Amino acid sequence: MPVITPVRLAPLLALALGSAHAVEFRSADIHNSDDYPTVVAVKHMSQLLEQKSGGKHRIKVFNKGALGNEKETIDQLKIGALDIARVNISPMNGICQKTQVPTMPFLFHSVEHMRRSLDGPAGEEILKSCEEQGFIGLAFYDSGARSMYAKKPIRSVADVKGMKVRVQQSDLWVALVGAMGGNATPMPFGEVYTGLKTGLIDAAENNIPSYDSVKHYESAKYYSKTEHSMAPEMLLMSKLIWDKLPKAEQDMVRAAARESVAFQRRKWDEQESKSLAAVKAGGAEIAEVDKKSFQAVMGPVYDKFMTTPDLKRLVKTIQDTK
Repeated sequence: MPVITPVRLAPLLALALGSAHAVEFRSADIHNSDDYPTVVAVKHMSQLLEQKSGGKHRIKVFNKGALGNEKETIDQLKIGALDIARVNISPMNGICQKTQVPTMPFLFHSVEHMRRSLDGPAGEEILKSCEEQGFIGLAFYDSGARSMYAKKPIRSVADVKGMKVRVQQSDLWVALVGAMGGNATPMPFGEVYTGLKTGLIDAAENNIPSYDSVKHYESAKYYSKTEHSMAPEMLLMSKLIWDKLPKAEQDMVRAAARESVAFQRRKWDEQESKSLAAVKAGGAEIAEVDKKSFQAVMGPVYDKFMTTPDLKRLVKTIQDTK
């Protein structure tokens, strides 16, 4: 359990006094680059919050995993030892059931479809569903399309058979790779580079900026565009911290978070273009795939996880979003 230090007590005491004093909220991110789109988006949110609160509140971003991996920061949010965290949606799958929906393979048929869906009623319902578990869902950020990468090209689902594939620590992702015929190997993001280098894993899957930012292309030069998931990032706040804020200040935090989304998307689109050029320059090869062969084996994944009328309704709502 995280230790609450005297430094950490200061913001907690301010909140206990009804936020009578200025608070510097702490926000966690695992990405190494200070220019990574999610990192700069939360910094932008801080600027917006300062403006809205008349200089009273701001956010300090601790990236590079300084406050722990994503699972650890989620645990800290739960007990109020951390204020805000940017995490991928997948580690929340076992905590808030409805977060499984945007993680489902091939749910979104384009980036534009994903953005429209998450900006609408379905996205709002998913964010709100985490409150009863101790988390305030502030916003969704883009995480691009995730694809497979390995030491050899993966051109159809048959090529995945028997491969040891790193996945996020989520039952859904284990099932997804299993449906492809691979051997899912859950591990933290920070261990993937070494895993690929040593042969502990044969492949991994992620978006182009992540593939670039930690130089996974040095050990797995073939990036195969399966685009099997557009699972978003989540910006979460501790409900324990949130509940101590006056309603007007809650509204400021939520508004600043939502206004930061468009900024993050612009940065994301720019970063994808830069990262694609960078990995190609670094020797990566981008391979097209038979996407239908992957889609054809995903039925069991939907059968296993989309088990309630609510989940099936959300899937249909997203699929029907124009």
